[in-house]
Amino acid sequence: MSTSHFRLFAVLRPLRFAVAATAGLLASIPLAHANPHILVDVQTGRVLEHEEAFRKWYPASLTKLMTVYTVFDAIRAGQISLDTPVVMSKRAAAQPAAKMYFKPGQKLTLDSALKILMVKSANDIAVAVAEAIGGTQEGFVTRMNGEALKLGMTDSHFVNPNGLPGKGQYTTARDLAVLTVALRRDFPQYASYFALEGFTNGQQNVPSLNMLIGRFAGADGMKTGFICASGFNQIGSATRNGRTIVSVVLGTDSLAARADATANLLQKGFTSQFPGNETLGSLRPYGQGQDQVTDISADICSAKGAKIRSETRDEVGRMRVQSPYILEMDHDPRFVFAGLIPGQDPQPAAQPEKVATGDTAGGIANVPVPMPRPTSF
Repeated sequence: MSTSHFRLFAVLRPLRFAVAATAGLLASIPLAHANPHILVDVQTGRVLEHEEAFRKWYPASLTKLMTVYTVFDAIRAGQISLDTPVVMSKRAAAQPAAKMYFKPGQKLTLDSALKILMVKSANDIAVAVAEAIGGTQEGFVTRMNGEALKLGMTDSHFVNPNGLPGKGQYTTARDLAVLTVALRRDFPQYASYFALEGFTNGQQNVPSLNMLIGRFAGADGMKTGFICASGFNQIGSATRNGRTIVSVVLGTDSLAARADATANLLQKGFTSQFPGNETLGSLRPYGQGQDQVTDISADICSAKGAKIRSETRDEVGRMRVQSPYILEMDHDPRFVFAGLIPGQDPQPAAQPEKVATGDTAGGIANVPVPMPRPTSF
C-alpha cells in the first residue's frame, strides 16, 4: 500500500457505515489496519454509526477519562472536593512524559489537577490524583475497574490511571462510548473541564491537545491519546441546538488524521440521517479482535509511519488538516489557571517532552508536540 493510499485509508475508513459490513469484508481487513469507531447521540444513547466497535484496543491516554469519572464519583460520595490538595509523591513525579515535572511534596488543588489532566494529559498528575483518592495507585485502579463494570464496560480493563503501556490494559470503541456518555449524563456540572482551550500556571501557557476545541462548531470535548501500539486516538464531543453527539476514533496514523476523522464523523452526526434504532445497550458484540488486543506499533512507530506524519505538516511544522469543518481559531486561546498552590517552590520551567508517551507523539522521533496555531489547508 502506498503512503498516499495508507493516509487516505486512515482518514476515510472510520467514516464508513459498518452495519452493512459483511463478515467476509471484516475478515479481509488486516489486523494492523483496523480503525474502530463509533458515533452516539448522548441524549438517547442511539448508535448512529459504528465499525469494529468491539475490537480490543489499547486506550492510551483515553484512560484518563476513566480516571476522571472515578474522581467525579469520589466527589459525589463526599470523599474529596475540588479544593482538596493533591500531593506529588516520588512515584508520581517519576512518571515519564508528558508530565508537569513537579517535585515530590509539591501540592496543587484537585481542580488544577483535573484541568492539567484534560489539557496536557500529564502522566505524573494522573498518578498523584489516583493516590490522593485511592491511597495507592493500585487501590485507585481497582476502583476504576469497579466503576467500569458498573457502567457496563464489559470489554475494558485498566492497569494504571494514565494510559501508559501496560500488560492487561485494553478497551473497545463501544466501551469508551459508554464511558463518554456516562460522563456527560452523570456529571454535567463538570462538563467545562473537557472544553478548556488551555491553562496557565502564571509562567507558561499550555494549549489544549484537542485540535477541535475552538475550531469545530460546538466542540466541547473530550480527550486525545497515543501510544505506539494504539496509534492516534480521539474521543470527540460537540453540542449544537441542545443536541450532544460523541465520537470515538481509534488507530489513526497521525495527529492530523485523528482530528480530521473526528471532525468529519461529528459533522456527519449532525447533518445526516441514520437508519436503525440500535443503542449502546442493545449493540451486540461482533467482528474480529475480541480475543486479543490489537497492536499497530509496526505501522505507527516505524519509518513508514514517520513519513506519513511528515506529510501532515507544512514547511514550518504546523498541522495540516484536511477536514473542511476544522477552522482557524477566531480568537486567542483562553487560558484558565492551573498550577501549584501558592507559597511553594516556583513552578518548574518548561521541559522538552523527549519521551512523551500516553498521549501526543512525543515518543516518536522528529514529531513535534502539536501547538494550536492557525490551520493550514
